[in-house]
Amino acid sequence: MAIKVLVVDDSGFFRRRLTELINADARLQVVGTAANGQEGIDEAKRLRPDVITMDYEMPVMDGITSLREIHRKLGIPVLMFSSLTYEGARVTLDALEAGAVDYLPKNFEEISRNTDEIQKVLCDRIVMVAASRTATRPAPATTAATKAAEPAAPARRSQRATQLVVIGASTGGPMALQEVLTRLPANFRLPILLVQHMPGTFTKAFAERLDRICQINVSEARDGDVLRPGHAYLAPGGKQMLLDGRTPMRLRVVDGDERLNYKPSLDVTFGSVARDLGAKVLGIVLTGMGADGRDGARLLKAEGATIWAQDEASCVIYGMPMAVAKAGLVDEVLDLRRVAPRLCEEIN
Repeated sequence: MAIKVLVVDDSGFFRRRLTELINADARLQVVGTAANGQEGIDEAKRLRPDVITMDYEMPVMDGITSLREIHRKLGIPVLMFSSLTYEGARVTLDALEAGAVDYLPKNFEEISRNTDEIQKVLCDRIVMVAASRTATRPAPATTAATKAAEPAAPARRSQRATQLVVIGASTGGPMALQEVLTRLPANFRLPILLVQHMPGTFTKAFAERLDRICQINVSEARDGDVLRPGHAYLAPGGKQMLLDGRTPMRLRVVDGDERLNYKPSLDVTFGSVARDLGAKVLGIVLTGMGADGRDGARLLKAEGATIWAQDEASCVIYGMPMAVAKAGLVDEVLDLRRVAPRLCEEIN
């Protein structure tokens, strides 16, 4: 049976074009369209689609308001369309926090072209969103202040003298990273490297958002950054983040190899830290589509490092964690809400 899709967008052209592209895929069927957020809610209640595609800027009711209502009352997974601008990034992050599963850039020029590649990306993403576990996601932490009041996990000395934490994620990752990082105390004593599959225009806004709501410091990584305790460095979109292991440890941010699917890539960062720190690394693989991180985790394990993975039940997409788990590379499998407490036990 085809996956039923509702298209919500104020542009008649975009509604028609999306309908054409989606209906050309035998796995999918557009069962209705809506021109604003309120119509989207009404049609969602009437049609009960499997997936909704949603624009964020619409008359009558905007996409974020509509999304919140749909997520709260209907639980239908939503794929958000957004512009590849700094402001678009901020709105997209709001949409993900409001319950959107994933997002795609809204580009009229690209969507106008009749290319198989664009249709494949769109339709594969809708299929992935339909398979997501929206109902099992924990509510993300919202402010550093609310987490500061929580009792600290009991500390114990690490037997591996861990010096660096590396966390990677893809689909569902922004809210998963927010959940973990907002629960870490200001005195967390190690640097953290973050690899999130995200466009270059989005990572700066995401790092700023995390820095605002976390007790630890968060910034978009820059070439030459010296690693500091209690500071998380987010790999810039479109680049690769490597470690220069000389003292003091610094980051190298370089252009990504065009042959690699992901820029940034967790495999690349894992491989770099395996070379320079080996067993002194704790690698964590969170929710995401695909298998990025598996090959890098294999390099880390060969050097004696520790690997944790998010469990299936708390993942939006159980792809990346499943890949490392099936490869036999994981030391612990954790519910997302247990990752930060375990980090505090292990590190602080």
